[in-house]
Parts: sequence; structure tokens; C-alpha cells
Amino acid sequence: MSLPHVRIVAAEVEVNGAFLITQRRAEAELPLMWEFPGGRVRDDESDGEALRRSLRDRLGVETQVGHRVLHVTHAYSTYTLDMVVYRCGVVGTPKPLRVADVRWVRPEAFGDYTFPGADQLTVDKLLRDT
Repeated sequence: MSLPHVRIVAAEVEVNGAFLITQRRAEAELPLMWEFPGGRVRDDESDGEALRRSLRDRLGVETQVGHRVLHVTHAYSTYTLDMVVYRCGVVGTPKPLRVADVRWVRPEAFGDYTFPGADQLTVDKLLRDT
């Protein structure tokens, strides 16, 4: 039996050597874990549209979507996640509107945060590349 596929997009946002991460809400799947900001891609939207909508709704910022950095496929117990990460810029100050918390984190501090499997793969790649 094959698992359902879920496509999400995530933003890799870096300012002065620190990266933007967000904490999932307590009632969310994988509660209180940290991740790169983003969200699910709806059937009627492109990756860029999904990123702009998600970051506007969750963080109150406008997003400039850049090039694709990474595509990760990760199997969880009930679904397979396709996550595409884009280098992005944001306009405005991120606020935790629909996330539990927002942080700017330098790569050497990523070990202080717990990430879901697909996001951890992204963190590992980022650490290799810095």
C-alpha cells in the first residue's frame, strides 16, 4: 500500500548569518518542533504562490521567492512528504501569527532545536554548505 503524498514548500531565509525558523503550534502535527517557514501547496497554486500565502498568513511578511535550494522526499508513518526549499527574502518583521514562535538562528545553534525528519535533512544540507 502506498502512502499519500503531501507537497510542501519551505523558505530558507538568511539575514546576517542567521536563518529564520518557526515553531509548530502545540495542536499541530509534530507539535512544537521547529522548521523552516512554509506550508502545503494547494492544488490550484504554484510553489511560489504557496510560499507567499503561507508566510503572509503565518508570519505577516511579504516574500520574495528565489531559486530552489533542495528537494527532499521523506516518509512518515502515514504519508510521504515532498518538500521543496527555496531561498527567499522577506519584507517586514516576522511575527508568530499562526505559529508558536519565530527565531533567527545561526547555523551553529541549530542543534539546540528539534526539527521533523524532512526539515532535519534540510538543516544537515545547510550545515554542510556553510
